[in-house]
Amino acid sequence: MAEAPIDRRNISSGGAYEGVFGYSRAVRAGNDVHVSGTCAPAGHEKSDAYVQARAAIAIIEKALSEAGASANDVVRTVVYLRDINDAEDVARAHLETFDKIRPASTLVQVTSMLRPWQKVEIEAFAKIS
Repeated sequence: MAEAPIDRRNISSGGAYEGVFGYSRAVRAGNDVHVSGTCAPAGHEKSDAYVQARAAIAIIEKALSEAGASANDVVRTVVYLRDINDAEDVARAHLETFDKIRPASTLVQVTSMLRPWQKVEIEAFAKIS
């Protein structure tokens, strides 16, 4: 007997690269919400890593909300940093949202990002109960 198809909904943030790369800001599949790697938008070229992380988390929270979830539903995050020396500032931004939630999380240092001024990229996975 064939399984019923998963209820799937794509969420767009209107970002320019969604159409260029063919991706969605987030995808809700059943009770799972996958939020794509998210960076601070243009206008943050001179912002430090903390401010960029806060901006990325705000975009993630908006996508979660549009998917019917919230930061409280996040079970995993992955944080990509260009400069490991920014880890403390980005950790502070992450803690401000996820302190009580405590998702599983991974921090990865990368050598570059799409735009040369970007310091941090964050992805999230939520499970709606």
